[in-house]
Amino acid sequence: MAFSLNKVQLIGRLGRDPETRFGQSNNVSITNFSLATDYSYKGKDGNWVNETTWHKVVSFNLSDGMKAYLKKGALTYVEGRITTREWTDKENIKRYTTEIITDRIIPLGARDASPEEQSYQAPAAEGDMSAGQTPDDDLPF
Repeated sequence: MAFSLNKVQLIGRLGRDPETRFGQSNNVSITNFSLATDYSYKGKDGNWVNETTWHKVVSFNLSDGMKAYLKKGALTYVEGRITTREWTDKENIKRYTTEIITDRIIPLGARDASPEEQSYQAPAAEGDMSAGQTPDDDLPF
């Protein structure tokens, strides 16, 4: 089996308030928002140039408490994986979109919230220790 890695870490500002809907075939909530990241470099004329990239972000079963922190303009850390979807629209044209599917979200602007309220981590599959869980007997204390 070949090794591969699909992981992205972003710090940026929300471009709009999150929108939540529920999946058609199950009771999973799907929250979408846009995140803007900036890249600065010196142009040929020696002046700084700022480039903004907009990312589509998708999060499953995001708590209402976390959604309260995610507002337009909020500085936020997002960790997850990149995915591309395709579909055919009503005019029979094939469309594509690239999205970030979140594993973790941390609002960076809220200082008075508890640590449980300040971060979101996607639930791990049963028996999966890759989502930051450590068996009790592996703890150094």
